[in-house]
Amino acid sequence: MAINYTTKTQFLFRINKGIDNVHDTEAINRWLHNDARAVPFERMIFIGDGDTDIPSMKMVTSQGGCAIAVLDPYQWTEPRSLDKVSRLIAEDRVSYVAPADYMPQSQLDVIVKGALGRIALRAGLKVAP
Repeated sequence: MAINYTTKTQFLFRINKGIDNVHDTEAINRWLHNDARAVPFERMIFIGDGDTDIPSMKMVTSQGGCAIAVLDPYQWTEPRSLDKVSRLIAEDRVSYVAPADYMPQSQLDVIVKGALGRIALRAGLKVAP
């Protein structure tokens, strides 16, 4: 199966509705009240690293979730990259931007843990210090 802009967004709705069969086109288009959805968008964190992720990031943020754009650390200071990052933030397409460093205690690690903590607090769960 080819994954493109449209299918990425569709898969987010499949997750949201709890649909695990990629061939079930009827279920994906069926209306479902927000309270009955398996994974509310408000509890999603989407990490994207390219242009094909931007529509999904925008959709997640507009639905109350968290979208994080990651950028090659070596491109972090390039003017073209900085312009793109600034636009993503200004246009509310992403919640955060960080270098694509997946190591413990990296900026991305702190952002993801903070976003998880926010989700937990909104759900009324106790957050560990």
